[in-house]
Amino acid sequence: MSDLKLVIGNKNYSSWSMRPWLALKMTGADFEEIVIPLKHENTHEQILEHSPSGWVPVLKDRSVTIWDSLAISEYVGEQYPDAGLWPKEAATRAVARSVVAEMHSGFGALRRNMPMDCRGSRPGQGRADGVQRDIDRIVEVWESCLQRSGGPFLFDEFSLADAFYAPVVSRFRTYGVELDGSAEKYVEAVWEQEHVAEWVEGAKQEPWVINW
Repeated sequence: MSDLKLVIGNKNYSSWSMRPWLALKMTGADFEEIVIPLKHENTHEQILEHSPSGWVPVLKDRSVTIWDSLAISEYVGEQYPDAGLWPKEAATRAVARSVVAEMHSGFGALRRNMPMDCRGSRPGQGRADGVQRDIDRIVEVWESCLQRSGGPFLFDEFSLADAFYAPVVSRFRTYGVELDGSAEKYVEAVWEQEHVAEWVEGAKQEPWVINW
């Protein structure tokens, strides 16, 4: 049994869980996956058995417990420095960290009004105040990075930056956000990436349904 245990919510809905799960997959490390279905009567109690914050995701590495998606991803990157989670060059790495931090702390309108639903199809829904502004900024970030990298990913190879925007890619597909040019190609590349595809397939196999 692996020393690494990642506690996550439903793959179909838990965008926060998706990000560190992808980070771990990028390392090739063996880890145990513990799924706690969200929005059930005992969900909070189950999560508290693993997480002091009462939220997922949570990474357990023997005596170490980490309960934030960005902190987990940073920890994983430090434990597996050869996995290429961050760009090697210092200036590029700083930009990548800025891109990830903006995703981690921002885009509240998009999160609230377009919850992740990998299996869903709701074109045109979720267009509340502030959502288009978030969409425009995300596309601006993508296009800026892709112009430098040349694609198909934000910083050449699939990295933590792409892992953190993968749930946004899912949202854009679910809600029919129209894109063109490099942004459209980026969405396709991320959706077809092997670990993202594995997560989505797992989401499709889940029996749980949340009515937002």
